[in-house]
Amino acid sequence: MQKKIKNNLLYGSLGFVIGLINGILGAGGGMIAVPLLKKAGLTQKESHVNAIGIILPITIVTASIYIFKENVTLSDAAVYMPTGVLGAVLGTYLLKKISPLWLKRIFGALMLYAGGRLLLK
Repeated sequence: MQKKIKNNLLYGSLGFVIGLINGILGAGGGMIAVPLLKKAGLTQKESHVNAIGIILPITIVTASIYIFKENVTLSDAAVYMPTGVLGAVLGTYLLKKISPLWLKRIFGALMLYAGGRLLLK
């Protein structure tokens, strides 16, 4: 019972950090959620799928606040939405076909690429 309470506090704290990063950076919570979910015992694919479930409500709240505060307008984002939805549908289909090893490699390569770009610009 005490271990369950400790785990709930730990996971709640990690959820807070994921939301904070997502709110500050506008994204990136999933990049933190995936490794944390793997560490919690989920498989590579389960971690990616569950990260989406975690990030979706956080992203909706973050976007709503930014829209409400007039930091962004839906018309600014609208140009990306149709192809973004198409990419999301294709991505969910492809996730079933990608081996966990290649998923890990692709994820790691994207993290390195994004980090390198940020550091060098």
